[in-house]
Amino acid sequence: MNKGPMIYHSLKDHVYNYIASQIQDGTLLPNDKINEASICSQLNVSRTPVREALIKLASDNLLEYRPRRGFTVKEIDTPKKLEVFEIVGALDGLAAALSIDHLTEEDFTKMDELIKKIDVSIELENYQDYQKYQTYFHRVYLNRCGNVTLKEQLMSLQDGFIRQTYFSNDNKELYAILHVMNEHHRHILKLLKQKKKADVQLYLQNVHWNIEYPEMI
Repeated sequence: MNKGPMIYHSLKDHVYNYIASQIQDGTLLPNDKINEASICSQLNVSRTPVREALIKLASDNLLEYRPRRGFTVKEIDTPKKLEVFEIVGALDGLAAALSIDHLTEEDFTKMDELIKKIDVSIELENYQDYQKYQTYFHRVYLNRCGNVTLKEQLMSLQDGFIRQTYFSNDNKELYAILHVMNEHHRHILKLLKQKKKADVQLYLQNVHWNIEYPEMI
């Protein structure tokens, strides 16, 4: 009797993460309508977990329900986005500082490999993979911070609110900006290896998560 709810919950989470990732990487844009039938087909799931995931996404402010239209991607105003990024920067910087004494050579190798994968994603203009790998990069040190509450709060903001990368229909402009962002990743890794707690905390808060192009988030 206990297995059913666990599997069902997992399906709902799977659908939730699938839709949230498409919002974060720009596949789904503000006011886009969510096609429930298409999601059921793509993920090979029934309508029930899809519907419950949509309701949860709406409660988390990623979607809104419109009568006779269904669920659409919610448009978040720029000041609200900037407020969230300000919080993310502070929390992520703290997580990095706390992680320094716990990171291993294996962690550093993994982060270096992710930076290289991000380079490839940018060259191929595969921005879905960019989003995925840059998230993995930050999760390496977040998982080592040792503060469960901090981790939960940061992941809640990163996973369920707004896109974490720039987005533009101008691929040349986007290519240049994301290249700079990956140079940030290289510098973050360097500071972590050097165990410069204060420096990496301030860099993440004041540089990496400081939004220079608010119109592109």
